[in-house]
Amino acid sequence: MRELKAIKGAVRRRGRIVTSAAVLLCAGAAAMLPTQAWAESDAVKELAAPPPIQLPLRPSPEFAKFPRYAGMLGSRQIVLKLGPKSDDPSGVHGEYQFTDTGAVILIAGDRDGDTLEVEESNDGTHITGNWVGKFAADGSVAGDRMNVDDSDPQPFDLKPLAAGQAVPPPGAPASASAAVTNKATAQPSAGAAAAPASSSAAATGGHAVGGVSNLQTGE
Repeated sequence: MRELKAIKGAVRRRGRIVTSAAVLLCAGAAAMLPTQAWAESDAVKELAAPPPIQLPLRPSPEFAKFPRYAGMLGSRQIVLKLGPKSDDPSGVHGEYQFTDTGAVILIAGDRDGDTLEVEESNDGTHITGNWVGKFAADGSVAGDRMNVDDSDPQPFDLKPLAAGQAVPPPGAPASASAAVTNKATAQPSAGAAAAPASSSAAATGGHAVGGVSNLQTGE
């Protein structure tokens, strides 16, 4: 009888152990399911989201063929690449780069006639400032760059650069080397008056577009 009771007790204990193990396995599986679902959800979001922007920003090949402007923003020289958006007739975008540090800032906004209103970002996500300026008849653009709250205005004055023209030293006229090139190309005869720099568009068989002298189209 004692042996039978001992065997029955052992069977009951073994049954409780097996039951407890099964409960633990079910609980573990239930705990893993939300984690797996969360991981799959994150993976889907990662695939659907655009790739993160690499910082610091570097010059974009997308803007490499845009018209260039060189000049001063406050006390620092910059080179601006600015062109039209493909999906917005009045929209413009591009980037500018400080010549002293090489830092690149993205820029986007609108041009309405000769008025330029754009915003800038140093990381592609957050707005860090805004620009308001005017284009002149010679294609130059001048105005003020301000912080997001319109504080700390800094003047900018940028001149268009000819295609392939090197960026002039800070403070030097951006159109100086272009003027020399135009005179050398025209080769005026003795006693003839030198053609003004503004006639370069006509000499190349094109015309200025929207008041920007370095953006030309063929006739």
